[in-house]
Amino acid sequence: MKKILFGLLLLIISTTSIAQGKFVRQEFVAASIQNNRAGEDALRQLTVYLPADYEKGTQRYPVIYVLHGYGGNDSVMMSVWINFKRLLDEAIKTGKMRPMIVVAPNSDTKMGGSFYTNSTVTGNWADYIGKDVVQYMDKNFRTIPDRKNRGLCGHSMGGNGALKLGMLFADTFSAVYALSPAVLNWHGDFTLRSGGFKQISKLNNEEAIMKGLDQFDQTGDFNGFFAAVLTAMAKVYSPNASKKELLADFPVTYINDSAAYDQKMISQWEAQFPFFMVDDYLPQLRSLTALKLDWGRNEEFTHIPYTSLQLSKKLEAYRIKHFAEEYIGDHGNMLGGFEGRIFNELLPFFEKYLQ
Repeated sequence: MKKILFGLLLLIISTTSIAQGKFVRQEFVAASIQNNRAGEDALRQLTVYLPADYEKGTQRYPVIYVLHGYGGNDSVMMSVWINFKRLLDEAIKTGKMRPMIVVAPNSDTKMGGSFYTNSTVTGNWADYIGKDVVQYMDKNFRTIPDRKNRGLCGHSMGGNGALKLGMLFADTFSAVYALSPAVLNWHGDFTLRSGGFKQISKLNNEEAIMKGLDQFDQTGDFNGFFAAVLTAMAKVYSPNASKKELLADFPVTYINDSAAYDQKMISQWEAQFPFFMVDDYLPQLRSLTALKLDWGRNEEFTHIPYTSLQLSKKLEAYRIKHFAEEYIGDHGNMLGGFEGRIFNELLPFFEKYLQ
């Protein structure tokens, strides 16, 4: 009897082992970021999930591209913050999704994030995802190299990026899912009255601004946090190589305590906000197989629930088919684990809508 039980145990362990996928970390030089004026490193990393038996077979797989949030990178998103491997292994094992390749590109910058936007200063970060990373994956892995088998998703800054790149590269990706997408439009804690703009004018130095970001977790000072975020945004939304300190123009500047608003810069920023981009990308949005966004009711960043609903209403007014959902949660507490949004919503979404 003991031998039988021991044999069954070995069988279970063996079966579990067979069902495990694995992470591989790759590096490549991204052509779209090379020779940028801000000194951003064009050598980029990818965290790639390969399903079980990938190396033993010849099968080709759909690919889900995952965009990380501000202040993160590929490995933090996939391994540290969310245990993607555990979720993917279980989802495939239980039939929530078929075996797929999942890849998170590193889009970190000196100021903490690229906002997935092309810039004459920091490099072309939209093209980096939509061209360089996709081409690298299709060349080096057994992908199914067509849009109907490519999904795009992201959280926070990455959710913004997923919506933006879903419009810019609708001929590359077919299904898009944005988790708690940030800075879709002005509202709440993200407005032209943000104390972050005043902090930027006061410091006018990358290192000093980033110190405020480093202290955010300890002090909870949102002005320091937004100073870093807004500087990162300025480098891609309104780059200006002649401004030697920050290489960017800003929609709001301060002289002592007086704010000056630059309408040209405000318009230039708004042209990059997904809420306003919708008007110019209706055919691309209609071409998507599926589009979804969700957000937490108890979100710490107060602009996210409002602007997510605002975007959904605009899509609805244009009769763009999509899904939009508010759930009970904050910016990140309901994402991971087997009770979370990634396992129960995002992965089944791509199972259904990728070909």
